[in-house]
Amino acid sequence: MEERLQKILARAGIGSRRKCEQYIREGRVRVNGERITTMGYKADPARALITFDGKTVTREQQIYILLNKPIGYVTTLSDPQGRPIVTDLLPDIDKRIFPVGRLDLNSEGALLCTNDGRLANYILHPRYGVAKTYEVELEKVPVPALLRQLEQGIFLDGVKTLPAKVRLLAPKRGKIRLEIILHEGKKRQVRKMFSAIGHPVKRLKRTAYGDLRLGHLPPGSHRFLSKKDLKKIFSGKIPFTIKNILD
Repeated sequence: MEERLQKILARAGIGSRRKCEQYIREGRVRVNGERITTMGYKADPARALITFDGKTVTREQQIYILLNKPIGYVTTLSDPQGRPIVTDLLPDIDKRIFPVGRLDLNSEGALLCTNDGRLANYILHPRYGVAKTYEVELEKVPVPALLRQLEQGIFLDGVKTLPAKVRLLAPKRGKIRLEIILHEGKKRQVRKMFSAIGHPVKRLKRTAYGDLRLGHLPPGSHRFLSKKDLKKIFSGKIPFTIKNILD
């Protein structure tokens, strides 16, 4: 299947798409021996011989990791403030990977990391309804009417959130804990939702993507995911267009 050249290069680990566009403009990329310098050029990586600076471009092996992100790390690939980034926790991974979704500095828990942009898009897009489960610690229990507001959707920044599932968890060491399941992932959404009903979050932990649960993975640790694990993310409802990735 033909794809834009910069996308092929980026997926092979040559650099970001923007950087790969620069390499194309500089004339450093050839397809079947022909130098390509124009944007929008498409090629089939399974059929065409693509080279960068004279070296054959091969498709990078795809990697999937579940990381238990601790508090104090940011989910970006670089930070101008010099704060620790999540990939600092993966020093032995020599591939260019990125986190799937966000967890802010003061949040923790399950974080998928991969170099597979296509699968990441399916996980994040609300259209495919991948559930993200969070454990929330509060100062006190909200009244049922407020929890129903969260379940039915509330307005944040002028946009109504999708319906959610909320349940009260058994107290742990005297702490008030709730579980909330979302099918979207706007920036700081869980914290904003609870603040909107007058119950600011004290602690936030993501515990699952779909049926793929964090389990007993220690903070700061990670494990590699199998195709069986990846299928759990979609809770058995795998989009037809990516079945070939997971079969």
